Amino acid sequence: MQVFSSEVHRQHDPPVEVIGGQPIPAWEVPRRAEVILAALEEAGHEIRLPGDFGESPILAVHDAAMLRYLESAWREWRAGGTGQASIIPDTLLHGRYRDGMGESPEPESPCGRIGYWCFDTATPIVAGTHEAAREAVNVGLSAAEAVLAGASAAYGLCRPPGHHAARSMFGGYCYFNNAAIAAQWLVSQGAGGVGVLDVDFHHGNGTQQIFYDCADVAYASLHADPARMYPYFTGYASETGTAAGVGATFNQPLAAGTAGAAYLAALERALDWLLDRTDGPIVVSLGLDTFEHDPIGDLALTTDAYRDCGRLVAATGRPLVLLQEGGYHLPSLGANVREWLGGVG
Repeated sequence: MQVFSSEVHRQHDPPVEVIGGQPIPAWEVPRRAEVILAALEEAGHEIRLPGDFGESPILAVHDAAMLRYLESAWREWRAGGTGQASIIPDTLLHGRYRDGMGESPEPESPCGRIGYWCFDTATPIVAGTHEAAREAVNVGLSAAEAVLAGASAAYGLCRPPGHHAARSMFGGYCYFNNAAIAAQWLVSQGAGGVGVLDVDFHHGNGTQQIFYDCADVAYASLHADPARMYPYFTGYASETGTAAGVGATFNQPLAAGTAGAAYLAALERALDWLLDRTDGPIVVSLGLDTFEHDPIGDLALTTDAYRDCGRLVAATGRPLVLLQEGGYHLPSLGANVREWLGGVG
């Protein structure tokens, strides 16, 4: 299988994140991509560098002002005289902050600006964040291009991940939505009705929001029940789309400890739903934080189960664009990705 990867991801190396009000060592670190790449090289996959697709595919999905912010954030932060190693918001633009008062203008203060665009305290900006996030988009689009050119499947080792980034908001370790950008690009290239299958432990709130009123892309996700797990405010089964996108979103919240046959049954339901609603490629948001020992998840998939997952998805016969999302148990992450891709063939 063609695997697209870039060392530029290393430029995004946050030292800490803030969870529950406490600073902790960051979970989303360069080592994640390094262990995956080593496992895929050992397995004999063809490793390629990504192309450069420019900013147009990003602007087809994201607010231009957010892109401009991410381009300038670190430079402006340092120009303000701060010696801090990362930008983390201390005030967030809560949905009810200006209830009844209209929209807020974007603040001029660097501290205010990150809270205007970022929705959590786990997604710091550091010196190389923008460069790494832009290259992750190129990695994802290169995998999509390979599939459009005739490959049955291609894998993009995207880092940072993407599925929590919404049209005008980033967070959840994600800055640009690699899967959504790839899906929209495929639509623009005439690939037909495109499906997005999200198998990350956490609900892809950003991907859902981007396509929620859209008929061109169908979004199916199986994930931890948001009543107990991040991102908490999206991912309920009752969320099925709006306007032209009515019926084009399918969520399956899963109970803690879900594994084995129960998980595969949920995956099969998602695939059946996508096959009924699409006729083009499937973009897979491939999160492996469903693993039984993942430090920020509570599902219970085993390494062997991932090969079964890959086989089941490949059995659809659809071209597959496989893009890396989460997965934080470093001792097993490489093997888990290797097995999932091995199931695809």
